[in-house]
Amino acid sequence: MKNLSSMAFQSTLFLLLLAISLTHEFKIKEATIQEIHQAFNSNKVTSRQLVEFYLKQIQALNPVLRAVIEVNPDALNQANVADEKRRASGGNSAGLEGIPILLKDNIGTKDRLNTTAGSLALVGSVVGRDSGVVERLRRAESIILGKASLSEWAHFRDFNAPSGWCARSGQGKNQYVLPTDPCGLSSGSAIAVPVNKKPLSLSSLSCRGSQTHLSRSCLPTTIVGNKATFPALTIIFLYNSPICRTVSDAVYVLNAIIGFDSRDAEATREAAKFIPSGGYTQFLKTDGLKGKRLGILRKPFFDFYNGTVLNQAFEKHFITLKQRGAILFDHIEIANVDIIGNSTASGEDTALNAEFKLSLNAYLLELVRSPVRSLADIIAFNIKFSAQEKIDEFGQGVFLAAEATNGFGEAENKAIEKMKRLSRDGLERLMKEKKLDALVTPGADASAILAIGGFPGISVPAGYGNDGVPFGICFGGLRGSEPKLIEIAYSFEQATKVRKPPSFKPGSLYE
Repeated sequence: MKNLSSMAFQSTLFLLLLAISLTHEFKIKEATIQEIHQAFNSNKVTSRQLVEFYLKQIQALNPVLRAVIEVNPDALNQANVADEKRRASGGNSAGLEGIPILLKDNIGTKDRLNTTAGSLALVGSVVGRDSGVVERLRRAESIILGKASLSEWAHFRDFNAPSGWCARSGQGKNQYVLPTDPCGLSSGSAIAVPVNKKPLSLSSLSCRGSQTHLSRSCLPTTIVGNKATFPALTIIFLYNSPICRTVSDAVYVLNAIIGFDSRDAEATREAAKFIPSGGYTQFLKTDGLKGKRLGILRKPFFDFYNGTVLNQAFEKHFITLKQRGAILFDHIEIANVDIIGNSTASGEDTALNAEFKLSLNAYLLELVRSPVRSLADIIAFNIKFSAQEKIDEFGQGVFLAAEATNGFGEAENKAIEKMKRLSRDGLERLMKEKKLDALVTPGADASAILAIGGFPGISVPAGYGNDGVPFGICFGGLRGSEPKLIEIAYSFEQATKVRKPPSFKPGSLYE
């Protein structure tokens, strides 16, 4: 898939191949948020030691993987503050307190970090405030470790540009099979999480005008990507979702970032009503699959894998789902699924192009300082830079299409109405007629189906192909179904334990 709407769905950092310990008792490798807090509270590790560990991994692995654009020069100071508060309180941390988190480079932070969407055009720009999600992370007392790379402009500059490439950090690499790219717009986040560069990450979702997609990459299965009914507002007009190694970690992050945002009241007021009292961690249940009605959407998604090792893995997973008490409805079909999956035919491209220009121009005008103030300025910058430096050879097809738009007129409004109709007559009708709790699809292949209706989804590791590239399984549902999706995903994860550390094949970084 090669557009913003179909590349969405997603970050954290690298998992060392060597079992490195901060002390002889606690190993960071593969540690979950809960395990880190246990180590904090028993004085086996500090936030400063944790940050130092991740910074060393970035220094060692980033030259090859290109997952991180820049690290926060204040991260160690934030860790010291977290450690001091923990000591003063007697050692009782929880949530995201003292936990490092990596942000995708289109999530605005009012600090010494850049926010550029991977583009050289915005280097040196200064935001006027933290984005809404960063405000929540700071209130949760997490540590902002740095900015993750991404497919430049969330792969919305030109569809011919390779996935995982951005001007600021270069070409990101798939940590499981190094010669391949990580795919998707949230590439750096997906690279970083499984390799233990850090435990958590946030990646962004597609523009609000056409709803959102589950933030993802071709590595959604080395990690857990969780897209809520609405994510908290970020900067650079994009929403975000947690990308983590485990379902529980993703849920901890979701708890911290979700909520009403007065600066985005229209998009968040109604969605905030779906947030359950007590948050989402209460739905981390090992028996969460029991009694769940799951619809398997084979056409056109699972059918694509017929006769492959992936198909064999999925068939085994379907058996596991039934063994854990789920009720499966196989070979279900969504009306007009081919149109929904085609962003041009569905109207999604039409809405996205107009929304992109409007939102980006508004964002640029709000910046305290910026080398560019409009999409037209960025297009001109790219032309000039490419001619001078000869290292930015990719085109600007999407940018040019967006620049040619003139707000939301008759065509754009018709496109939005068409997406609403496709969603209503498609997924919504099917889910209600079959009384389904969730839709089951491979990886994030059905992202468009969820996106056009603003529906939640969660992608979980499902296996590895003969080439070593990971693949996942996605559970999606209607608005407000996050509790059920978390139960389903967590129960599946605990039953299968599929995820494994990166292999760096062929050719290990440590050879």
